[in-house]
Amino acid sequence: MLARPDGRAGDGPAARFAAALDRRAAGEPVAYIRGMKEFHGLALATDARALVPRPETELLVDLAIGELADVLGRSPRPTGTPTVKVADVGTGCGAIGVAIAAALRRLGMAGEVEIVASDLSADAAALARENAVAHGVADRVGVAVADLLPPAGAPAGLLRVPPRFDLVCANLPYIRSGDLDGLPAPVRFEPAGALDGGPDGLDVIRRLLALLPDRLSEDGLALLEIGSDQEHAIDGAAAAILPGWDCHVVNDLARLPRIARIVPATRPEPVP
Repeated sequence: MLARPDGRAGDGPAARFAAALDRRAAGEPVAYIRGMKEFHGLALATDARALVPRPETELLVDLAIGELADVLGRSPRPTGTPTVKVADVGTGCGAIGVAIAAALRRLGMAGEVEIVASDLSADAAALARENAVAHGVADRVGVAVADLLPPAGAPAGLLRVPPRFDLVCANLPYIRSGDLDGLPAPVRFEPAGALDGGPDGLDVIRRLLALLPDRLSEDGLALLEIGSDQEHAIDGAAAAILPGWDCHVVNDLARLPRIARIVPATRPEPVP
């Protein structure tokens, strides 16, 4: 339009543009209309099968990459060293797992990590597989349909689910049920099951916390996205479900509580 202001669009493009405007006027998210969303430097396929990836979740990815780079760079890893096992729970379109794998591939570390991405929705899991394939990380990101963590030994793409994970990442539903009707119009186009976290927003997160003693390695780490007003609630939930474990909440760039960093009481202090 800037280069040829006098040019005219053909009937086909004009009709598609008009239809897109109608969808947007009805409140549908731009990411669904375009069919993609930029996240952590990647163009991810996005549609109504899963939530639209949010910029706030990029902090979780950054923290995960930093943790993995530290673990992988801490000491030599001779041939035969077990890979680092990562879980992306409630993966949606695969944003967290795919972004982590793509970043590690750029760092030359992807071969040392296996990521199991899981979602209760088969439709969301299919979208996550599409994104893993599109970004060339399907060999590192295996997708499974499961309620939270899949059982050990189950297939996940080209991978097998391990008994325990070294890093658990999750962006689970954390919106209070009573707040759903007041959400902006675009959000109401997204899957309600990926938003509704129960009366206080932490029902699904509590269920994941309860699994961590059996599924997180003794020197592992969990990174869980929370609502900006849930810092004290997640502290209380972790203290009740995981006594002795440490829960520290990391603020996002807006200085709002965003990521709960949870480690077992058995996790050793890193060697300087």
